[in-house]
Order: sequence, then structure tokens, then C-alpha cells
Amino acid sequence: MPVDVQPFDILQPGTGPIRAAQYLPATPDTVLWGRLPCATDAAVLTIDAGTEVTIDTISHEGVLEDQGSDPVAFFAGHGVERTAVLDDAVLLASVSAREAAVDGPHLVTGPIHVRGARPGDLLKITVLEATPRVPYGVISNRHGRGALPGEYPLGAANVSVFAALDDTGAGQVGTLPLVPGGPRSVHFPLRPFLGIMGVAVAGDVRPHSVPPGAHGGNIDINLLTVGSALYLPVQVPGALAYVGDPHFAQGDGEVALTAMEASLRVTLRFDVVTQADAIAAFGELAGPLAETTEFLVPTGMDADLDEAVRKCVRAAIDLLAARYGMDRTLAYAYLSAATDFNISQVVDLVTGVHARIRVADFDV
Repeated sequence: MPVDVQPFDILQPGTGPIRAAQYLPATPDTVLWGRLPCATDAAVLTIDAGTEVTIDTISHEGVLEDQGSDPVAFFAGHGVERTAVLDDAVLLASVSAREAAVDGPHLVTGPIHVRGARPGDLLKITVLEATPRVPYGVISNRHGRGALPGEYPLGAANVSVFAALDDTGAGQVGTLPLVPGGPRSVHFPLRPFLGIMGVAVAGDVRPHSVPPGAHGGNIDINLLTVGSALYLPVQVPGALAYVGDPHFAQGDGEVALTAMEASLRVTLRFDVVTQADAIAAFGELAGPLAETTEFLVPTGMDADLDEAVRKCVRAAIDLLAARYGMDRTLAYAYLSAATDFNISQVVDLVTGVHARIRVADFDV
């Protein structure tokens, strides 16, 4: 069934709305595939703190080896015309080196050097805009991974489900059929966000792109939509920030292995919170902390999901004690009565949990 692209703008490199004065396209010189930056990587852009940057990100879905390494052919099989396939994805699939046996699947754009960021500070990345570059995406269950390894995929080594956008009176939605080849009658809301936002690690070894950690990376927290911010402990001078793994929609857990993966053009603001200000506002952060208009969102990560929950609860108690001076026993009680602990994802080797602490509960 051909995909109707008429209502949608295809955001090819350098075309369409570019909000910020600083624009970072996704090119072979600005993208890492399967690995994340480390201290010895050269910045592809240097900015002052407080600068907004519009960044093109590319989804890995449609460019991977088990999908043919040819996004034009892959998406043509789902009714997508060549003009609706991103030129930068086509180029990167043809020239970028990736060792599939040892590297992750994700394409990340960066790193960006933020002047004045030092180890001990926090880098604050605020999401100002997240715009679909194409009107379709892919949801994959592959390599015997996901929440039900050994049970799924059914009857195939890898499954990549094509999902198209529909422009309704209430806005854009994602669509799926009830049965393969059927009409796309299942609709679900879009909540575009970046699965990967991070800072470079110390040393000269690039981390694998799949497991998240104190550096951020593949945290897959679906609250990080427009208006939200992520705080990351800076590990190297200049922070060397990067983003990628764009999603159109994701449920907590991301149980099949991927969300609705699809390329986004994002505009982000990069701010530096000094170590003294960071400790005063949040205490000592061991890992990423998200913030929305409604919630403070501490995180916990571990290969064991139970331990990830425990780490998240400890982080939440520490946050309440540092930010509000709350007694730790009372904080523990408050969290039990009033705070949701959500599973960010269970599929990225290191599982993630995040808490949603309502800031309105502490308005005096």
C-alpha cells in the first residue's frame, strides 16, 4: 500500500524549517554509528552555553544490514517513493563503517563542545522542538531480543513492522493494521523524543551505543518530549554532547525491542549548571535526571531490573532531601504514597527505571 506523503514535509538535509541559527546536519563527518563519543573525539561543533542548535537525527531502522543496508529499497517495499527517503540516511548507509558484530545499531549526531562545561558540572539539554522528518517509521523485534526472547519473533529471525503517520483533525497519529497487509486502522498518539542524549565518557574508548549509564546515552525515557530537559553529569571538558535514536512514539518498557523509530529534526538548548549550583539544586547526581513541566524524574539503571528500581528509589530520596530538605524517612513514605516508578525500557542490556515526582506537591 503506497504511503501518502502529500500532507507531510520531507525534511531533507538543509531543507524546510530550521529554527536555530546553529544547524548541525547528519553527515559522515558528524555521525557515529554504533558507538558513543569519548574524551579523545574531536567536536564537530563548538558553542557557548545557552546556545540553541537545530540537529538532524537519523533512525537506524531501514539502514541496518539485516534490512539490506539500502533504505531506498527497504522503504520502497513498504510503498515509500524515493523522494520520501532521506538523502542523508542513504549516504550514511553507503559509506559509514560499522562492525555489526560488536557495535550497536544507533546513529548519533555530534559531539558538540559546550564552552565552560567542566567535570562536576551538569549539562542541561532542553528540548525545544522535535519534528518528524518523514511520515513513517519502523518497530522492530530482532535477534531474539525484547521482553520475550525465545517466544518472539514468531516464525522469523527478525521482524520489522512498518508504521505510517496519518494526519487527522486532532493532529498526526501513528497507524498500524490489525493483520499484515490490512488497512491501517489502529491509531496511536505521537510523542516524539530522542532515545539517546548524552555526554562523552572519560578515556579513549568509545562506549557501545546500546547500554545507558551515567553518561546518559540510550536512556529511552519517553517523557523527554518538547519542553522537557535532561541533566547529565559532565565527564570531560566541554561535555561533548550528542543525540540520536529518534522516536515518534514509545510505551514504557519498549518491550518488543524498539519503539516507533523514525528520524527527527530537533532543536535543543545546551546550558551548563555549575557544580555548586547543581549540588544546591539536586544534590550529588550519579546519573541522568530529567525534568518536565510537571515532574522531576530521577533514574536508576542496572542489568537487573530489581536493582534498577532500588537505585531509582535511592536517587529519588536523595533528590528530595537535597532539593527540599525532606527527611529521608518521610521522603521514602511520600514516594510510596504519591510517586509512580516507571520502567523506561527492559531491552537495552542495562534496564532503566524512572520516577515521576510531582513538583506541584512541593509548592508552598
